Amino acid sequence: MKIYKSYRYELKPNNKQRGLFIKACGISRFVWNWGLARRKELYRARAKEGEKRFTNVFAQQRELNALKKTVFPWMYEVSQHILEITLKNLDLAYGNYYRGLKTKEDIGLPKFKKKGKLDSFTVRGERNSLRVETIGVRLPRIGLVRTKELTDKLKGKICYATVSREADRWFGSLCVEQECSEPTPIQGDIVGIDLGINSFATIWDGKQTQKIEAPKPLAKRLKKIKRLHRQQDKKQKGSNNQKKAALRLSRTYSKTRNIRKDFLAKLTSLLAKTKSVIIIEDLNVQGMSHNHRLARSINDVGWGGFRQMLEYKTEWYGSRLIKIGRFEPTSKMCHVCGAINKDLDLNDRTWVCPNCGAVLDRDENAAINIRRLGLEILYTESISEINACGECVRLPSLGATLVEAGSKQNPMGDKTYGTGKDCLHDATYSYYW
Repeated sequence: MKIYKSYRYELKPNNKQRGLFIKACGISRFVWNWGLARRKELYRARAKEGEKRFTNVFAQQRELNALKKTVFPWMYEVSQHILEITLKNLDLAYGNYYRGLKTKEDIGLPKFKKKGKLDSFTVRGERNSLRVETIGVRLPRIGLVRTKELTDKLKGKICYATVSREADRWFGSLCVEQECSEPTPIQGDIVGIDLGINSFATIWDGKQTQKIEAPKPLAKRLKKIKRLHRQQDKKQKGSNNQKKAALRLSRTYSKTRNIRKDFLAKLTSLLAKTKSVIIIEDLNVQGMSHNHRLARSINDVGWGGFRQMLEYKTEWYGSRLIKIGRFEPTSKMCHVCGAINKDLDLNDRTWVCPNCGAVLDRDENAAINIRRLGLEILYTESISEINACGECVRLPSLGATLVEAGSKQNPMGDKTYGTGKDCLHDATYSYYW
C-alpha cells in the first residue's frame, strides 16, 4: 500500500538563509499575483472578441519564462521549482472554484496575496536537489538548513518540501511517499461520537459514556488578543514599534493554533489505534460556521480538523470511520422508545421524553443514536457482502424493529454481537427482523 505522509520540522536558518527564505517567499507571492492578474486581464480583454477567455498553467509558464530573460531577471536567484509549483497551485485553485460551481460548494475565486500573511514557498524533490540529512534539510539554491530535531524518523521518497513562516519561526513540511503493508485490523470497541461545544466529544462504546473536554485555547486568550490588537492599531503605521506589536500578536495566534492541533492530534491517534469502528456525524462545519453566534466556538474546538485527521489516521492504523447522514435527528430522538422531540431547543442539555418519560442527557443520547445508526450501516453492508457471495439470506420485509436489551422481546439481553442472520446484538439494543 502506498501512502503519503508529511513530516514537519522547525528550522534553524542563519541570517543569510533567513534572507533567502524571505526572498523566495516574496518571489512566490509575486508569481501568484502576476498569474492571477494575467488570468483576470485575459478574461476581461476577450469578453467581447469571442475568443478563448481562459488559459492554463503551461501557457503561463511559457509566458513567464520569456519575461524572466528581460523583465524579471531577478527570478533566477531562486529555484525554478518555486515558480512552476506556484503557477500549478494557482491553476488548482481555479479548478476547485469551477468544481464548486458544479457541486454548489462555497469555494471562492483565488485572491491576491499580501506580504507578511501566509508566507511560504515549495520546492520539488527531483534529481537529488532536495535531500534530508540527519541534522537538517538541504534545499536547492539555499543549502543545508539545520533543524531543531533530528530527521532520522523520516523514511521514504521525498516528493516536495514547503517552507513556511509562523510569526518569527520557520518550519519545513516534507511530503514523503512510503510503501507499507496493509494495516492489521484493530480489535476494539465500536464507538459513536457526538461532537459538541460544551463537551468536545461524547463517546459511547455500548457500555459507558466518556466525555472529552476541549482546551478552547482561543476563548482563554481572547482578552489578550483583543488587547494586542488595540496596541498594534495605536502604533504608527510602518514603524518598528508596529512591527514588534504585530510579532507579539502573531506569536499569540501561533500558540493558540498549536494547542488546538496538539489536542486534536493526540485524541484522533488514540481513537484510531484503540477503536475498531468510529462512527461520527457528517456535519456541515463550513455551513454552521456562518452562524455568527456559534462560529467562534465551533472554530475554536476544531470540528473540521478532528474529522480530517480521523479520515487518514483510520486508514493508517487499521480502524474504520463511518459517517452517518447530517440530517439524522440524533439529538431529538429518544434512544429508549424512538420518539422524536421536535420542540427540543439548543439550550436544552437535559430533557424528558414526552412518550416514555425517560430522562435523557442531550449529548449522551445523541452518541447512542449515532452508534446505533452506524451499526445499521455495518449490518446492511454485511448483508450485501453475503448476497454477493451467492448465499441465501432472509432480508427484512418491513425494516428493523428496535428492542431494548433485557426486555420480554429480547430476553437474552447479552452484550455480544451477532448469533445468526436474524438479529444483531448490541450492548443496549438488538435488531430483529
